[in-house]
Amino acid sequence: MNIFRILGDVSHLLAIIILLVKIVKSKSCAGISGKSQILFALVFTTRYLDLFTNFISVYNTVMKVIFLICAYVTVYMIYVKFRKTFDSENDSFRLEFLLVPVTGLSFLENHSFTPLEILWTFSIYLESVAILPQLFMISKTGEAETITTHYLFFLGLYRALYIANWVWRYHTENFYDQIAVVSGVVQTIFYCDFFYLYVTKVLKGKKLSLPMPV
Repeated sequence: MNIFRILGDVSHLLAIIILLVKIVKSKSCAGISGKSQILFALVFTTRYLDLFTNFISVYNTVMKVIFLICAYVTVYMIYVKFRKTFDSENDSFRLEFLLVPVTGLSFLENHSFTPLEILWTFSIYLESVAILPQLFMISKTGEAETITTHYLFFLGLYRALYIANWVWRYHTENFYDQIAVVSGVVQTIFYCDFFYLYVTKVLKGKKLSLPMPV
């Protein structure tokens, strides 16, 4: 554990809480990609199967349980409780375009060819692209609510802090996980344009808007 890992976990948890509070307070899922939330629930499910086989620490276990619960509560809110407010027309990203290559890559590139390791690798690869349906939805509608942009900002910040965590661990522990690092860098790149718009528009009180696709 180090400060970057802790801040990364806090940022990740804050992003999820922001999204849940937004849904509950507004009683609406408008502007939120249900497909991205399904992918994140799948990420946590396949990554945290070791809850039943490996105890690391109370902190680790509690955070895993919280992320799992929040992920499935979010999916429930979108597809059951507030399904009438869900914009399925604009949440049209084809998930097979992500799931098929990610599944294939997890079998080809992993640390060891065991079920749990392959599922963990799958979760790492999938997390790097799970936000794409949400970004696609924003580009399709041309704008995003401020609270949704806060969610995306803290989600991107979590990944950036984890990169700092890996750099710190490499210099202090000589630890380097190529799969996690490369996937994390790829995921952070997806947020770069969004970070720029967040700083130049949202933090100045302007609404985030994107050019509509032709």
